[in-house]
Amino acid sequence: MKTYFASYVWVGGRLERDVRLDVHRGVIVGVTPSGDPSAPAPGKSARESIMKLPGLVLPGFANAHSHAFHRALRGRTHAGGGSFWTWRDLMYSVAGGLDPDSYYALARAVYAEMALAGITAVGEFHYLHHGPDGVPYADPNAMGHALVQAAADAGIRITLLDTLYLTSSVDGKPLEGVQRRYGDGDLDGWSARTDQLRAQPHAKIGAALHSVRAVPASDMALFADRTAGLPVHVHLSEQRAENEQTLATYGCTPAELLERHGVWRADTVAVHATHLTDRDVDILGGHQVCFCPTTERDLADGIGPARRLADAGATLSLGSDSHAVIDQFEELRGLEMNDRLATERRGRFTPAELIAAAANHQSIGWSDAGEIAVGKRADFVCVRLDSVRTAGADPAQAILAATAADITHVVADGRLIVSDGRHTSIDVPQALTDAIRSLTDNAPPSPTPADTTLGEGRRA
Repeated sequence: MKTYFASYVWVGGRLERDVRLDVHRGVIVGVTPSGDPSAPAPGKSARESIMKLPGLVLPGFANAHSHAFHRALRGRTHAGGGSFWTWRDLMYSVAGGLDPDSYYALARAVYAEMALAGITAVGEFHYLHHGPDGVPYADPNAMGHALVQAAADAGIRITLLDTLYLTSSVDGKPLEGVQRRYGDGDLDGWSARTDQLRAQPHAKIGAALHSVRAVPASDMALFADRTAGLPVHVHLSEQRAENEQTLATYGCTPAELLERHGVWRADTVAVHATHLTDRDVDILGGHQVCFCPTTERDLADGIGPARRLADAGATLSLGSDSHAVIDQFEELRGLEMNDRLATERRGRFTPAELIAAAANHQSIGWSDAGEIAVGKRADFVCVRLDSVRTAGADPAQAILAATAADITHVVADGRLIVSDGRHTSIDVPQALTDAIRSLTDNAPPSPTPADTTLGEGRRA
């Protein structure tokens, strides 16, 4: 048994003062507001240890949408303006140079950076499956296994959303170049490979339908059938061009196409959902939607109808996607501020709604996490209330002032993984520097043309 004590804790959707938290084997067994940390827990005469958690304590965050290898592009894609296509060329260069060992090194560093940002579980949208020429490794899941091990070594949980990716366009063009790494030939090939993946205590296996341009409509219903009961994610309507091409090919929007084939279920998550019709909003109401505000602004995608979706019944989550930033405070603030800009109205989401989105572990299959409550996993994030950003803020609203730099301690499954702002086992800046340098030293220079060509879809 371990006891934690904190002056401010987010419990039951509100702020509580002077809370004692009792943890046993990584699970919360007691939550006592106005509690005495020195008093024994029920049935116990002594404590093994007591730890004071500083500042504001929040539930661990869930990063519902990640492409770990995109982190190598941060700060390297902005020269001379450019477009998605110049960004994609650099992304392909990174993707083409990865192998299981270098992918592990990069992902370990990225997941450790997530830990520093208070993220205790990640949904990894994984499509970099095979060798550079598209030929499977001796272990056909070597790249996925590298990600699972990387998360374990960084101290966070992972849901490996193994992705079906078969074509390069809505009209079914074949995969070419580095995209061959993404494909398994057909749905049966994907199923045969993913059937070999196994869940672990820190890892769940989910699935993803990459997008309507990467999976033919003829495969969607069978994919939905084969993935029943799994967390399933899909990139949806990130660009207007995707909608236009789907309408031209199928006579409907992407959301309508996926509805026709039974893809939308309670455990299906639409990622981005930026350009939606009123009918699309109705379809997604009652389902889950993941917004990635920092990536959506970095790639100039647009602003999705977050408040409208929430009002229609959708449950929201947040992801850092391309990792232009890894900061759940920035993501949740983006959710709120983007909707303010789009509607010219303030107060679109309450702090409780924003925290729920940032801590939505259910979106990646961890229903026993995301709340500070008895029976939930002991995931705690400590946020300074005395930094230059948070000083003077109401603790109940501090999430709208804080950044990841204000996180001092992180506990995941009852284990301290961040202490005094540092990862307890990984030198994160050095690990990131080493992993990214090994990938980019031989990469082509950043493109400079201010290309504004409208392409068919951002998700490569």
